[in-house]
Amino acid sequence: MSRLIGIDLGTTNSCVAVMEGSEPVIIPNETGGRTTPSVVAFTKDGQRLVGQAAKRQAVTNPDRTISSIKREMGSDYRINIDGKRYSPQEISAMILQKLKEDAENYLGEPVTDAVITVPAYFTDSQRQATKDAGTIAGLNVQRIINEPTAAALAYGVDKEQSQKVMVYDLGGGTFDVSILEISNGVIEVLATAGNNRLGGDDFDTALTEYLAGEFRRDTGLDIHRDNAAYYRLREAAEKAKVELSGMLETQVNLPFLMSDKKGPRHLEATVTRAKFEQLTAHLVEATMGPVRQALADANLQPSGIAKTLLVGGSSRIPAVQNTIRKFMGKEPFKGINPDECVAMGASLQAGVLAGTVTGLLLIDVTPLSLGIETVGGVFSKIIDRNTTLPIKRSEIYTTAANFQTSVEVKVFQGERYMTSGNRLLGNFRLNGIRPALRGVPQIEVTFEIDTNGIVHVSARDLATGRQQEITITASSNLSQAEIDRAIRDAQQYSEEDKRRRAEADAQHEVDSLIYRAAAVSKKCTREDRKRLDEACSQLKKAVKSKDTSRIIAEEEELRRMLDTLDPAGNSGQGTF
Repeated sequence: MSRLIGIDLGTTNSCVAVMEGSEPVIIPNETGGRTTPSVVAFTKDGQRLVGQAAKRQAVTNPDRTISSIKREMGSDYRINIDGKRYSPQEISAMILQKLKEDAENYLGEPVTDAVITVPAYFTDSQRQATKDAGTIAGLNVQRIINEPTAAALAYGVDKEQSQKVMVYDLGGGTFDVSILEISNGVIEVLATAGNNRLGGDDFDTALTEYLAGEFRRDTGLDIHRDNAAYYRLREAAEKAKVELSGMLETQVNLPFLMSDKKGPRHLEATVTRAKFEQLTAHLVEATMGPVRQALADANLQPSGIAKTLLVGGSSRIPAVQNTIRKFMGKEPFKGINPDECVAMGASLQAGVLAGTVTGLLLIDVTPLSLGIETVGGVFSKIIDRNTTLPIKRSEIYTTAANFQTSVEVKVFQGERYMTSGNRLLGNFRLNGIRPALRGVPQIEVTFEIDTNGIVHVSARDLATGRQQEITITASSNLSQAEIDRAIRDAQQYSEEDKRRRAEADAQHEVDSLIYRAAAVSKKCTREDRKRLDEACSQLKKAVKSKDTSRIIAEEEELRRMLDTLDPAGNSGQGTF
């Protein structure tokens, strides 16, 4: 088995780590960054960009740039680029593929196995979609673990004293809070709650809309009508948000933002921290509902929590920290890097699975209740939220009509009393029930949730022994055939990327040889200079012909000539 890596697949940024000995180490990307923007872009000439390169060109190419795709995981959402529809799993797979390549470059060996984190409040379909994304990217996903739990792993692996901690995880697109007990290497999740549609993106949106309103008041122009201008404004709002974590006010200056009959119009605005906090107060308060819910589910008061760990880039917002400080009655703990600790925790779990990390046990819970629909659209719970995983539980049901020979089992996830308020995960039909009066047949419905939080459901007629079961995989909105196609596409893209890289390297080699020839020719006789010029001319013609064998032959000929005329110039070293 290859080295197991841990991946934090984030809404805004992603991060990858690996165990080096007994310590988790963050793997840098090709530019040296410790996190990679979760952004994918398609250029007009057919190239696919991922990470920083995609984010850099977003302002000039907003309609073909995709960000925050994590919010759409497990949904029917599709993105249309050049007539092809991409699912959230496929876009996420492109990000994972980039992280996989960075890990392979760092480790110097192929990587095929990974532990991937998800928000604790992700539903079954979102977890399955994340696992599908990993499969498409060429990864064997050994385990799906919750982000707050991973952060606690990074924090608590070396803590000997028993303590209860709260992990407050406010990321780019999702919010989670988990209550955990850490004791002698055992990390047990007591309760979890959250909101999958709340995160730093919403803070950016609030500030963007305020600035857009100010711009419209000053100029009469609606920035929403110009995608490129809107993206510039949103990018500036995000930058201002970050700056306001360390400053009391900041300037937003965007020259030539839009134009009208009067000519170019510019945006110049001063944003104070007080104004930003006023605009986003409702978002900060929205995080406190899940905090109260998680504490109540764990039967704890704020005083029972030893430490509150702040995770996710948006947890740096001063108003967030002040709110947590007031509610918990103590200073939140800032001793872990909120951008990196989730990936580090994932790599620790990878180390446990690989056998390189011992003395550590992770006990997680299911975030939402699971059950089936009964007569009248009632949600009948079989597994309650915050039940320890893995879990297997059964309930006995019966028929609603006389001589009924089949039942449809509809599987739901949620907390509402009626199924209409919950999420349908999947359904199947159990046929061949022995005909009898209503209430006589006994049908055993069994739910089993594995360590990844993936759900398996079966129904069995106790009289006949007939059984039907389902693994809730269709709820990821990709069939196996679609997953297989996406894998082929990803492999094709990978080969295309390698081809483009090889072409770039070959062109660089040609350019280097011609540049060297130009330098050497200045020191040569007229006859040697003529020979060099001819050799360079032949190499350029070979490149235009795209005949690989001819290019290689002409390169070798020019290289031999240069090595003869200027042996000291052949250092054998690469260039930057």
